[in-house]
Formats: sequence, structure tokens, C-alpha cells
Amino acid sequence: MRNEAKQSMGNENVTSWTEFLLVGLIHHRTPTVFFAIVLFMASIALMGNCLLLFLIQTNSTLHTPMYLFLSQLACMDMGQVLIVVPKMSVNFLTQRNTISLSGCVAQIFLTLTMGSSECFVLASMSYDRYVAICRPLQYSVLMRRKICLALTVGIWSSSVLLIMVIAFYVLFLPYCGSNVIDHFVCEFPALLKLSCADTSAFEKMVYIDNVIILLLPISVIVSSYVAILVQILSRRSTEGRQKALGTCLSHLCVVGIFYGASMLTYSTPVHSYSAERSMIYSVCITVVPPMLNPFIYSLRNRDVLAAARKLFLNCTSQK
Repeated sequence: MRNEAKQSMGNENVTSWTEFLLVGLIHHRTPTVFFAIVLFMASIALMGNCLLLFLIQTNSTLHTPMYLFLSQLACMDMGQVLIVVPKMSVNFLTQRNTISLSGCVAQIFLTLTMGSSECFVLASMSYDRYVAICRPLQYSVLMRRKICLALTVGIWSSSVLLIMVIAFYVLFLPYCGSNVIDHFVCEFPALLKLSCADTSAFEKMVYIDNVIILLLPISVIVSSYVAILVQILSRRSTEGRQKALGTCLSHLCVVGIFYGASMLTYSTPVHSYSAERSMIYSVCITVVPPMLNPFIYSLRNRDVLAAARKLFLNCTSQK
């Protein structure tokens, strides 16, 4: 279905699309296989993060700053999956691939808000681990409740404000070319490519946003983990060093996947934007980290495993 609205720009009448076609899955070489893989990973992500949230909320021993940030990360991961996968599933199963401009912008706003918040939360979690391992005597002061709440408010408010600018900009752009988006989700680089307006100034502003949202948090994460690794390697216990080193490296692997895909998607100039590559990057941003995070950040953690064991024993004893 094609729905058009007439807009006036200067002295020219421009036909601007108010509805788009998401045809990424249709044009994929093996759409059914791709859809099944994404749906499987999304199901694991939702179950893993739901279990993690339940354990954190019901076990008082997990009410610490680390698990406060971890519960926020779980909510963001679930948000990423629920914003993207249900719409993709409906489009694939019904073969109705339309999405309104407002729906497209809403999807962009929500996915980017969750993604940018996740960047800041990952930085906060790495700082929390740095304080816990490298400055344990000051942990109760540096990570007290007021500071954690201030960080939480700052994470969400800054993400909403930064992404709101992008969302409003793409909402009022004129789209006078094709209305076909060769993707299974709306992304603002794809909309910029369809616009007939000059977006060069906006692209420069996006680079500034990328510095704030991507480069600053990754700098905090790398600095924190370098300090942690130096501290770990100075310890005498070989077994403790290997375990801590494995945990740090697994954390950095997930962070690398998430940040790498985000940078490749949102730091690429519009003229070299590739929808085919972007679909792979989108999976690496919205599905892969949510699936891996519960295992890497929690199920390898003794406190979480103890809480899960206690929950299992309580359930079996009641039967």
C-alpha cells in the first residue's frame, strides 16, 4: 500500500511518503532460515533476561550496585528484542511489510534510546567492577545508593534527549524518492538515504552524538578493564587470575560485538550505507548481546548461580 502526502518546500511541491515498505527479509537469500535463527536467539534472550530479572528482584543478596545496573541492562536487552522482533515477525508471517512514518520514527527512537542507554550502563558496570576490584575499601563510598541513582537518572535522561533530536529530524524530512527500505527494521541512515533534502549538517551532528554515546563509554570501559587486568595479573593465585581473566575477556567480547556493530551502522556515511550489511549489524546489536549477556554477566557469577539454585530447591520442595 502506498500513502502519500503533499508538502510544500519553498516554491516546489514535493511528494513525501508517509508509509514505507520493509523488504529486507523478502530480498534475503534464505529468509526463512534467517527469520528462524533470529526468532530462536530472541526467545533465548527473553527467557534468559526474564530469569535474571526475577532472580535479582526476589533475592535480597543481589540488591547491590552491580545487580542494579545488571537489571537495567536486562530491561534494555529485552526492550531491544521486543521493539524489533515482533514487528519483523508480523511482517514475515503476514507478508504485510508496511510501516507508517510515525511508526518508523518511533522504532528508531526506541531502539536508539535503548542502545545508547546500554552503552552508558556498560560503562557504569565496568566502573563498578573497577572500584570493587581495584579500590575495594572505597567501594561503599564511591558506589553508594545516591550515586547509583544519579547515574541511572543520567543514563536515561541523556539518552532520551540525544536520540529525541534524531527522531524529530527524520520525522520532518521530505521523502520524495522510493519508499522501499531494504531492511527488516527502520534505521535513520536508511531514511536519510531516501530523503531528497540536504542532510550533511545533520550527519555532522550525528558524529558528535557518536562521540558522546559510543566513544566516551568505550573509553571508560577499556580504561576500567585495563586497570582491572593489571590488578589481576599482579596477584599470586594462578587459578584466581585465570578465572578473572576469562570473565574480563568474555565481557569485552560482548562489548566488542555491540560497539563494533553500532559504530559500523551509525558512523558510516550515508552514501556508503549498505542495507545488506546493516541487517547483519542490526542482529549483532539487537539480538546477539541480549542473548549472551545473561550467560556472561550472570550465569557465570557465583551469587546468581546460588540464587538460581535456591529458587530451584524451593520450587522442588513445594511439589
